Amino acid sequence: MQDRIICLPKRVQPAQNHSSASNASQAVIGSTPLPPPKPSPTSPTTVEMKGLKTDLDLQQYSFINQMCYERALHWYAKYFPYLVLIHTLVFMVCSNFWFKFPGSSSKIEHFISILGKCFDSPWTTRALSEVSGEDSEEKDNRKNMSRPNTIQPSGPEGSLVNSQSLKSIPEKFVVDKSAAGALDKKEGEQAKALFEKVKKFRLHVEEGDILYAMYVRQTVLKVIKFLIIIAYNSALVSEVQFTVDCNVDMQDMTGYKNFSCNHTMAHLFSKLSFCYLCFVSIYGLTCLYTLYWLFYRSLREYSFEYVRQETGIDDIPDVKNDFAFMLHMIDQYDPLYSKRFAVFLSEVSENKLKQLNLNNEWTPDKLRQKLQTNAHNRLELPLIMLSGLPDTVFEITELQSLKLEIIKNVMIPATIAQLDSLQELSLHQCSVKIHSAALSFLKENLKVLSVKFDDVRELPPWMYGLRNLEELYLVGSLSHDISKNVTLESLRDLKSLKILSIKSNVSKIPQAVVDVSSHLQKMCIHNDGTKLVMLNNLKKMTNLTELELVHCDLERIPHAVFSLLSLQELDLKENNLKSIEEIISFQHLRKLTVLKLWYNSIAYIPEHIKKLTSLERLFFSHNKVEVLPSHLFLCNKIRYLDLSYNDIRFIPPEIGVLQSLHYFSITSNKVESLPDELYFCKKLKTLKIGKNSLSVLSPKIGNLLFLSYLDIKGNHFEVLPPELGDCRALKRAGLVVEDALFETLPSDVREQMKAE
Repeated sequence: MQDRIICLPKRVQPAQNHSSASNASQAVIGSTPLPPPKPSPTSPTTVEMKGLKTDLDLQQYSFINQMCYERALHWYAKYFPYLVLIHTLVFMVCSNFWFKFPGSSSKIEHFISILGKCFDSPWTTRALSEVSGEDSEEKDNRKNMSRPNTIQPSGPEGSLVNSQSLKSIPEKFVVDKSAAGALDKKEGEQAKALFEKVKKFRLHVEEGDILYAMYVRQTVLKVIKFLIIIAYNSALVSEVQFTVDCNVDMQDMTGYKNFSCNHTMAHLFSKLSFCYLCFVSIYGLTCLYTLYWLFYRSLREYSFEYVRQETGIDDIPDVKNDFAFMLHMIDQYDPLYSKRFAVFLSEVSENKLKQLNLNNEWTPDKLRQKLQTNAHNRLELPLIMLSGLPDTVFEITELQSLKLEIIKNVMIPATIAQLDSLQELSLHQCSVKIHSAALSFLKENLKVLSVKFDDVRELPPWMYGLRNLEELYLVGSLSHDISKNVTLESLRDLKSLKILSIKSNVSKIPQAVVDVSSHLQKMCIHNDGTKLVMLNNLKKMTNLTELELVHCDLERIPHAVFSLLSLQELDLKENNLKSIEEIISFQHLRKLTVLKLWYNSIAYIPEHIKKLTSLERLFFSHNKVEVLPSHLFLCNKIRYLDLSYNDIRFIPPEIGVLQSLHYFSITSNKVESLPDELYFCKKLKTLKIGKNSLSVLSPKIGNLLFLSYLDIKGNHFEVLPPELGDCRALKRAGLVVEDALFETLPSDVREQMKAE
């Protein structure tokens, strides 16, 4: 509707003149002015009023109306509709800006999306069924039997006090246990994805409080706007009048100065302004309540205390900042949303879901397909890089060894007691927790434990109580001053320990190892090149039968070794040995049968080696030996002799003394010929003479009737002796030779070797 005013001029006449109408009749704008009344000749004082002639035309009236609208009409009456429109737009912007601003709208939309999926997820029903379902049954029994002994939850204190009551949640939440128990693979994967989304969303949203700050600011702005509107509208609503006096100096153009105007919309605007004030007041009171709600308590913190008490899921974390604010907002709609959403904040709930998915993926039949026999001849199940330990593992009762590798958050339950045959457990880079009943079972049954770790703090503390443990293998980085490591000092409680292997970076033998020396039979220390010093503690290990000191940067054979009278096997692999003159002291070790001095820098073998009359296996490969002393072959019990990867040029004929020799290797040396006495070793089964400078293979090789493996590749042979056919145990797979050279054998010999 067009807002306008209608104006007529005011004419003030002298009092002595004839009476004029004090209130002139209003004429319609644009009508033709009537002539002034003429006095009757018979009665000069009686005048018939027929209108006031102004001599104004239509354009002058329009000009007067416009001028008076601009000059005389109050601005509030003129612009009231536009003010209402502007105020409404401001309120709309304040209320909806955070829904359009990218930094806030994306959070809100993402939150609503995740919230709806969490609410409808079957996993939520399953997770809450264990507790909520029981609560529902208790309430039904209470209603039917009228028993007052049901525990009533007390009203929560803290951040949920003024939220909609959560006590109604159990009544709203009806658990269908049959549905809760069924969760297919697809639903499990969807729930797993939801956990990841919630985790990432929480990490992102908890960093800031832009939503809270924006909501507070827009609410404060609306309250200020409301107060301003109420203040100036209340003061100016009276300015909306139906009749308006207009005093504008327009005598030069109209002949009049004073006008009386009628504001056509004044009545409607007056009524609308009162209605508008009422609506704004209601809206303003709502804003004031919102402002009170915002500052009455901190909305940047949200506690799930009541949810934890009701559901029994104790690890649901409290949240803060924008995450907390959005949960407070959703509580104003229905607190049940927050409760179901809380399930996806719990690590316990997530682990249960992972366990369920894991059990569905790894069925007992699938696990049995992975069974294999390990180095200890035990039936082993290796599980690598899984999200957890499937419960179905404990249904394989024939399992003897369980190997877990790179599995985080392993929980060994009490059901491990079903594995009656379990004796070996390997934990490679796994964080393990164990049930008390499971620990009791392992204390009685576990014989072998292998632990591979990155930090000493990852060592499971419960392993020190395995009183029947016989073998312990530790692989990982330890302190150089390992003797000060408190955890390893607890090894003294392993009273049944017989084998201890430490693959680490130790600088000396820990005292804890010495404490178990009374029953320790084998000790292995594999260093990463760290120099091992202070080996005097070895003297206390009187029952030690096997000792391995590998890659320990030893320059001499430790003297403490010569005190180990029970020692049967010594391995000094990958050290820095250059001289072994101390080898004469080994004559006191009457039981020493295996000596491994491989991968060192030994240049010669002393003649004193003949004193080692009990020696059966000698490893001398990967050294710098050039000359073999004939006295070496006085150790006539030697069955295994490895001299490969040296600089040997000549094999003494005394080798024929070794009648018990089963294995002989001189691979990668500089030998030009073999003595015929070698073929007197008729028990020889493996002969490796490859990568030398041999040109002729003696026909006497046919004397080696038990020979089953022969490596002659990499020499200068032109033909092979047909006497190889006399080696009945030698087959083509056991003969390592160039194909062209193999073809030089007679066809019947070739056929014999190719035959199975």
